Amino acid sequence: RQVLSALSQIAKHSVDLAELVVEAEIFPVVLTCLKDSDEYVKKNGATLIREIAKHTPELSQLIVNAGGVAAVIDCIGSCRGTVRLPGIMMLGYVAAHSENLSMAVIVSKGIPPLCACLIEEHEDHIKAAAAWALGQVGRHTPEHARAVAVANVLPTLLAMYMDTRSSEDLQMKASIFTKKALKNILQKCTSLSALEPLLHDAPPNIMKHIVGQFSKVLPHDGKARRLFVTTGGLKKVQEIKAEPGSLLQEYINTINSCYPEEIVR
Repeated sequence: RQVLSALSQIAKHSVDLAELVVEAEIFPVVLTCLKDSDEYVKKNGATLIREIAKHTPELSQLIVNAGGVAAVIDCIGSCRGTVRLPGIMMLGYVAAHSENLSMAVIVSKGIPPLCACLIEEHEDHIKAAAAWALGQVGRHTPEHARAVAVANVLPTLLAMYMDTRSSEDLQMKASIFTKKALKNILQKCTSLSALEPLLHDAPPNIMKHIVGQFSKVLPHDGKARRLFVTTGGLKKVQEIKAEPGSLLQEYINTINSCYPEEIVR
């Protein structure tokens, strides 16, 4: 426990110090600590990997190559509560660095355990961390956003954002992280089937991002346009009350202009 904690304290300060810790050949030995029966050893091991990963894409890539991402994902899956937190943060830091590193988290099957944290955990700060990490994974390209969206993350994030039962201070922080995660994923998401259920529940500040994505995709996709009518999506968009001249109204106008007048009416 103490050794891992001490190494974390060294690695967190700068790239040079993190590199020194890595050069001491802590990989792959540190990964075995993530399987330890002592939860503090697990937590401190994940914290050490997190402190190294956050500095640079190169250090994160080194962790990926050593099997560190897969090991942390297994660790998150095998424990509960705050022990999960450093691992969740570590995946978010790795994914934030680049498209390729984010894809490494996706390919290593990192999305399901992060989703599980959103649903299983009761503490706001753990859920907020999982939301933030999923936002980092999904924010790069439509392919990344789709990987997150098909795991049915968006309705969970939206429900979390709208849930006001939490304590006020944490609620505020959790809601900021969740809103940012939703925005990150929505702005890249072109999977309309994942977006459409959100049209029914989203508040205006989130709705503009959802409708915005439809306004980008529908003008160029005839099949999607037809589907949007038959699923009732177009009708739902007509029911949205947008401020005249607002961005949301602009998006609605763009969608309406894809259809003959008699359908829009």
